[in-house]
Amino acid sequence: MTTQLKAQIEHYQHWREELIQAITAYASWLEKSGNQDASQSLRLSELLESLKHDHMTLAFVAEFSRGKTELINALFFSDFNQRLLPSDVGRTTMCPTEIFSEPGQAPYIRLLPIETRARDDSIGALKKLSKEWNRIKLDLSSPDEMLAAMQRLTETKMVTPDEAKKLGLWSDDPALINMIGHNGKIEVPSWRYAQINYPHPLLNSGLVILDTPGLNALGTEPELTLNIIPNAHAVLFLLATDTGVTQSDMVIWRQFVEPHAQRRVAVLNKIDTVWDDLKSQKQIEDSIQRQLEKTASQLNLPPESVITISAQKALLAKIRNDAVLLEKSGIEKLESLFANDFIPGKQVIVCNSVLKEIGDMVASSRQQIDNQLLSSRHELSELVSLTGKNRGVIEMLREKILEDKKQYDSSVKNFNLTKQALSQQGSAMLANLDQQWLEETLDKSRLSIQDRWTTTGLMRGMQSLLALLMSQFESTQEGSMHIQRLLDTAYTRFYKKHQLKRVNPPALNLEMHHAKLTELIQSTSDFCNDPVNVMTEKHFLIKKFYLALVGQAEDVFILARYDAGNWLKSALNPLFSEIKEYKVHLQKRLDNVKKIHENVDTLKQRINDQQSTIRHLEEHVAFLDGIMKQFSNPQGETPDKAIEHNTALLH
Repeated sequence: MTTQLKAQIEHYQHWREELIQAITAYASWLEKSGNQDASQSLRLSELLESLKHDHMTLAFVAEFSRGKTELINALFFSDFNQRLLPSDVGRTTMCPTEIFSEPGQAPYIRLLPIETRARDDSIGALKKLSKEWNRIKLDLSSPDEMLAAMQRLTETKMVTPDEAKKLGLWSDDPALINMIGHNGKIEVPSWRYAQINYPHPLLNSGLVILDTPGLNALGTEPELTLNIIPNAHAVLFLLATDTGVTQSDMVIWRQFVEPHAQRRVAVLNKIDTVWDDLKSQKQIEDSIQRQLEKTASQLNLPPESVITISAQKALLAKIRNDAVLLEKSGIEKLESLFANDFIPGKQVIVCNSVLKEIGDMVASSRQQIDNQLLSSRHELSELVSLTGKNRGVIEMLREKILEDKKQYDSSVKNFNLTKQALSQQGSAMLANLDQQWLEETLDKSRLSIQDRWTTTGLMRGMQSLLALLMSQFESTQEGSMHIQRLLDTAYTRFYKKHQLKRVNPPALNLEMHHAKLTELIQSTSDFCNDPVNVMTEKHFLIKKFYLALVGQAEDVFILARYDAGNWLKSALNPLFSEIKEYKVHLQKRLDNVKKIHENVDTLKQRINDQQSTIRHLEEHVAFLDGIMKQFSNPQGETPDKAIEHNTALLH
């Protein structure tokens, strides 16, 4: 690993810890200041847990024999001084393999039997069922035992064509007849999915590696393209330098990578195949550059998104500690991409996620403190204006405060009416995302096509279901906009009436869920329009795609309902807090005037007390500004010292 990459990993880990500390400090501030409610507490707790288990998935995708596994060996396992993950001529990655680091857990491999494909359970659901997996402990101190354990990833078994057909791994295509052995059986992978928990600095920082099989295996697990690859932070698409983009490479790119991956990088591997002692170094470099430019053009990528390497030479160089060969292999360019692009990009994603989750909450706290400052400064101005005044002037001020209190009572009445309207409209909005309605709808959809697992029937069923779900979802969005207008009116009325700085109501943003549903609709359309699927009765594959689709759509609705429910619970919280604070402020003004009316000598002390309150509020402003700076600072510079004074502020 390059020094630059190591430094960037350490920087990211330190930055993430600071972010967690900032959120923890804010939660403590809310609790001590008495402004935290149950929904805020839950949101902050969930966000902290999410950050602690934060990860970035990097998917390696390619046709067979492009060197994916060798590249993973070079990046992560060179310290074993030999190949750890099986890598050889032909197909070695028999199933999707997920590599990560799980804190607090001893290293292991988990293998999901291929027989689970005969069931309707998704890989995501089976990940939660430990009894379904074969678990192997990894002894990091023994390279031989590690090799033996990793070799199990390549295991296959012989089954009859009928058994393979039940698993969706065989069809009656005449072109496949030669694959049947002399015993009438065919070879299939032993495992459907593999997970490897392995401690490595990159993996410890939250990086997750997904090593995928080639075209045929990608096609048999629709969950990969509907969920796993779209959720990856980036996809490395491996090609061979000597062949460039082949027809099967282009099929994978267009079908599985280009429509689904958010961040795509092409890796031209095996540049050592064009190293030629009969050519000059410049001729070799020119040849590689031409292939790079051609690849970028064919894949419609900018040239800087195409990296040329030799994974095999990189692994060899690291094992031999050969700095010259390591540089020549080009792997340092890929590690530099990790350091300068992937990790900083991940920081931006995390920052945006934090801001989306609680940015409005912190901004609301800041605005509330601003209003407390505004009120306190107004109160101080009132007190100062009473210096040297007679009791008649003080009595006039008392009458004005009582008039303000009448307006406050009117605001409370309007608030209660708004609360009732919000409850009614909120219930109607959530009904569109009702869990029972969703389950009944999905059950009806399954039943409607259960007896006709034909290509046409399944495709019509999928498209009809998604159209219904999108219609229901858009009704939810329309309802949320009505509620947002109701909130805006209520907030505007209160702040104008009492001449305070406006605190904005929290906003509900369902765009991420809408985008996911739209993506599922597009994926379904692409699947249904694929001539191979239209012309061929691939019952098993289509059923798997349908079940994966249903699972993804269900997740969208569950998450959208969760977000909408939390929003409704917190929508009036800032206004409610302001109303409570304004009541306290009014009562304090009345108490001041009353006591000054009784004893003018107390005025000086009350002015001093109010000045102390203002200084205290200004410290809170500095604290919240420091918190917000940390949330919105993906480069992780040290925030204002205000955060470090959190303990002092809370007392």
